[in-house]
Amino acid sequence: MGTNVMVTGMVLTAMPISEYDKRITILTLERGKITAFARGARRPNSTLLAACNPFSFGQFEVYEGRTSYNVVRAEIKNYFTELTTDLNDTYYGFYFLEMAEYYAQENSDDREMLKLLYQSLKALGKKNFDNRLVRVIYELKMMVLNGVYPNLFSCQKCGRKEPMQFFSVQRAGLLCDSCSETEHGRRLDASTIYTMQYIITTESAKLFHFAVSEKVLFELIRTVKEFREKYAPHTFKSEQFLEGLFLFMEKPGILPEVTLEIPNRK
Repeated sequence: MGTNVMVTGMVLTAMPISEYDKRITILTLERGKITAFARGARRPNSTLLAACNPFSFGQFEVYEGRTSYNVVRAEIKNYFTELTTDLNDTYYGFYFLEMAEYYAQENSDDREMLKLLYQSLKALGKKNFDNRLVRVIYELKMMVLNGVYPNLFSCQKCGRKEPMQFFSVQRAGLLCDSCSETEHGRRLDASTIYTMQYIITTESAKLFHFAVSEKVLFELIRTVKEFREKYAPHTFKSEQFLEGLFLFMEKPGILPEVTLEIPNRK
């Protein structure tokens, strides 16, 4: 016999599986990533209509059967509807969801990942906070949570603590001035290094309260991108949408084709 359990989490994906039903993926505090069926969630009068859309965060009562979960009811605390009013925010939001769905595991402790996702989506809604900075913070912190991230606290050749100004993708971290003479490394601004160290060591709730210069932001984006491509390579569909959006903003005329299920609060 199955039992009903309560989980707190966010809907990462939602897919129709029949005329009236959905299959959703939820990142939960208690059980990591779970997949659940929501019977009748596509009916116009269903109490699960809005609750089973991506971005929905709250408590879900699910029936735990032998091989699957079924959503019984949900109490949503945040629909993140503000993200659907701006195409830029929407694309970033779906990119964050897709990355979380990729890295999260079933029956694992992913509470820090859920906290990071929640805080990152909240930051997207702040019009005074650059979405590019939100993205690079999210990407770097997600790598930290998964144990694959650059070492920025000692030289990756000799072990010295300072001074360090050069980043080496091949060495997966910083090089001191002496070692940089024989190793290929790129000089980084001291503020860039400090910002990355701050992101790595700071809890998610305190990550989205600072600004950086355009120079530092450029170095952050470039460094994290190069590191991801070498040590955490994966092509996210929504990331391609983001790149297409940037291209459209630079060269208006052709909007990238994309089909996204936008949450509608009932």
